[in-house]
Amino acid sequence: MARIKYYYDTETCKYERVKVKTQDVVFNFLGLASLIIGCAVGLLLLYNTYFESPKELRLKNELTELKDYYHNLENDVSKMNEILAALEKRDDDIYRIVLGADPIDEEIRNAGIGGADRYENIRSSSSEFKDEIVKLSESVDKLKRKMYIQSKSHDEIVELAENKEKLYAAIPAIQPIANKELIRLASGFGYRIHPVYKVKKLHTGIDFSAPIGTPIYATADGVVEKTNVSFSGYGKTIRIDHGYGYKTRYAHMHEFAVKTGDKVKRGQVIGYVGNTGTSTAPHLHYEVIRKDRKINPVHYFFNDLNPDEYEKIVELASIENQSLGM
Repeated sequence: MARIKYYYDTETCKYERVKVKTQDVVFNFLGLASLIIGCAVGLLLLYNTYFESPKELRLKNELTELKDYYHNLENDVSKMNEILAALEKRDDDIYRIVLGADPIDEEIRNAGIGGADRYENIRSSSSEFKDEIVKLSESVDKLKRKMYIQSKSHDEIVELAENKEKLYAAIPAIQPIANKELIRLASGFGYRIHPVYKVKKLHTGIDFSAPIGTPIYATADGVVEKTNVSFSGYGKTIRIDHGYGYKTRYAHMHEFAVKTGDKVKRGQVIGYVGNTGTSTAPHLHYEVIRKDRKINPVHYFFNDLNPDEYEKIVELASIENQSLGM
């Protein structure tokens, strides 16, 4: 209950009741309200200065988490670059050298992505981290490009390896008959005494002396291009096309174990030693043909001989003696 105020009137010599005007009440109320509002604003400013609101705390925590995510992404990109660099080094220094391919030029690997500014939207944003975001985006895009180049390089390496594997399988790299003791090589490549004409003629292959029926092996993978039967010359003959310019011929055979069009593998039995055609004794006449040119087969006997055995068979093949057939 509001207190009643009085004042002493000197004219009437009495205490008169103070009459409160509506205007004074309004001013008093406004003054009190202003004081309360001012104090509230001051307290709020003071609180906001020294204390954080729940929303600010949440936003601050989210910002801290985003920074952690950003740094984690930076570390991941850095580690991926290290791994990719190791793959690139192995690619250039091992795989490509072994497979006979040139290393990828460093400028190609590190080439940037041209064209318009890919990060214009980020640069024009109001984010205070836009520079960091642009930097990370550039690193990721460069990494993706280098990974693409490396993946294409791996595709090329796989293709080269497959071709190399087929090439190695196509090289006539073993002796056509079992000859571990190296006693069956009867006549080598070059000018030899012809068994019939008794004059020196170019002997275009190697003669292996062996009993009739001795197995003859394909010296490389290939396809039987031709089987031929003749009563003179090479007699019964097989010619195998190995691809990559390589062919081999097996002559004076007794019988065939394959037919024209058959696919054969290195070491597969294709026939047996005979004494057919122009031949003075049972033997196999073996030729290696490279791009339509007959070459010395002894240079290809490296898969089933150690260095000492290879040196010995080269010495035996160089002896100028009489061949056993054409």
